[in-house]
Amino acid sequence: MADISAAAVKSLRERTGLPMMDCKKALQEANGDEQTAIDLLRKAGKKTMDKRADRETSTGRLAIYTDMDAPVGAMIELLCESAPVANNEQFVALANDLARQLATGPGAASADALLDQRSPSDPSTTLRQVFDDLNNRIREVFRLRRMIRIDAPCGGYVHHNGGVGVLLEVEGDNAELAKDICMHVAAMRPLVVSIEELDPELVSKEREILAEAARKEGKPEKIIDKMVEGRLRNFYAERCLNEQPFVKDDKQTVGKTAAAGGLKVVRFVHWEVGRE
Repeated sequence: MADISAAAVKSLRERTGLPMMDCKKALQEANGDEQTAIDLLRKAGKKTMDKRADRETSTGRLAIYTDMDAPVGAMIELLCESAPVANNEQFVALANDLARQLATGPGAASADALLDQRSPSDPSTTLRQVFDDLNNRIREVFRLRRMIRIDAPCGGYVHHNGGVGVLLEVEGDNAELAKDICMHVAAMRPLVVSIEELDPELVSKEREILAEAARKEGKPEKIIDKMVEGRLRNFYAERCLNEQPFVKDDKQTVGKTAAAGGLKVVRFVHWEVGRE
């Protein structure tokens, strides 16, 4: 068995972040070759994590990358097992790199396809290597659960804890306003952008409910239709982004605020960690 120096063990530990005894054992098995020892540690870590693959990943974080000039936007959801890991600096950096590469790279049809691409922060390695190495150090199950890329001008917003994210496709180039509207979506949770996107059956049913309520109030039949249309405004404002009072200026709707700022909202994607 090779005689392994304390300096060699320390060097390997600094590169891998793994316990001293694991590093020493790997170096002994590799006859002192550091790169071989790293490969051995990766293989051992992969076996360990494969055994834990069915563990619940109930937390994690969202990450977004947008570039109005490109134009492109992307959002990913990276899950783990515990809140402390979701806030780990290296885990946050990995999530951000995944979103950045999804947006700026060739795109990816699956999590595996994205992980096999080069890391935008360190092109000498792949995102999978970063993923696996961090996974090996932390020893929690990670899962790249969702991802989306939009090849159009986009605004983006992620809540400070990474738990809520909104990617907003727009026509126009007002990045600051687009981000403000993303924050509005995160807070007010609309279902669709415009009235036209609502399910006609849902609107028809609401009309019937409002009309029946007006009849029970004793309102004349000839004014009920007009009353219903007026009362539908609240129904629309609860569900339609363009009809909601803007959180930064509730005297104007989001739709009118966007138009005044040179934007038209095309669609939004609103995710919360661990929820569909």
